[in-house]
Amino acid sequence: MTDLPAPRPIRERGPIDRARFDAEIRPAREPVVLRGLATAWPAVHAGRAGAEATVAYCKRFSHDRAVNAIVGEPAIGGRFFYKDDFTGMNFVRGLSPLDPFLDRLLRELERPTGYAMAIQSILAPDLLPGFIAENAIDLVGDAIVPRLWLGNQLRVAAHYDLMENIGVVVAGRRRFTLFPPDQVSNLYMGPLEFTPAGTPTSLVDIAAPDLARFPRYAEAARHAQAAVLEPGDAIYIPFLWWHAVDSLDPVNLFANYWWTHPQPAILNPHDALYHALFSLRLLPEDQRLAWRAMFDHLVFQLHGDPAAHIPEPVRGVLGEPTPDQIERARETLRRALAAQS
Repeated sequence: MTDLPAPRPIRERGPIDRARFDAEIRPAREPVVLRGLATAWPAVHAGRAGAEATVAYCKRFSHDRAVNAIVGEPAIGGRFFYKDDFTGMNFVRGLSPLDPFLDRLLRELERPTGYAMAIQSILAPDLLPGFIAENAIDLVGDAIVPRLWLGNQLRVAAHYDLMENIGVVVAGRRRFTLFPPDQVSNLYMGPLEFTPAGTPTSLVDIAAPDLARFPRYAEAARHAQAAVLEPGDAIYIPFLWWHAVDSLDPVNLFANYWWTHPQPAILNPHDALYHALFSLRLLPEDQRLAWRAMFDHLVFQLHGDPAAHIPEPVRGVLGEPTPDQIERARETLRRALAAQS
């Protein structure tokens, strides 16, 4: 295998307040490690004390409700992914009360079986009621409810989120490897509608990339950034940045905050992508190129404001959308889709 460059370190900052986060971090559109952001959290104090202390802390919020959990055989090496033939996933989903799951994590410390176990993306009030009251950050609004991730040593393939993300390592160490959005063509995206965890996933195993099968990954590797986070550290992942995550310790707990910039909600951009896949992708090449020029000009505005030469009162959909225009656009889309059904 051709030697690939090591990822460059993700830029780091110390703890930061909301004003500086909004003024300096987010506008740069680059990932940042925020060292020590959550060192005051009681949950982080437990996480730094070790696996048993982490489990004991979680059991303070225990309840009888079953939660979604996934388990993978030892053969997968902790990497939740597709089966080799893509007919399904290499793990199974089920339900478990919290305490038996936590007890199983501790038993794995004493008598390791190699099974990969995880509770993923559960709203904090549903998994650990009372967690938010003791553990919070001020970089996002109170309306952003964190999600919790609990498990053992796991490898999550590179994927992207349709939101901005702040993740806080509570217990156990995590290694993040990130790629900018423009590397999508070099990461070999898997099926869009059939994914391990809801969002499209890279088929490349970045720990052992098969360059014969995925040769363009060599270019993606040149743009990779990475960092290992300790309990109390946080990371900001901008919108649509690809990220692979390795949980490095036998018991780990992670909290993340997802949010997206408010915008007039006519269609989710991802829905527009699906529509474009069916309406544009199969056109003849000359037509695709013509539409690309139109999108570059009107949607992505590569040449500046496409309506700058039109008086504001008559810019229509090329101007700032009004509630009335948004509703008319929704109705136009509804009629167009209904006519095609």
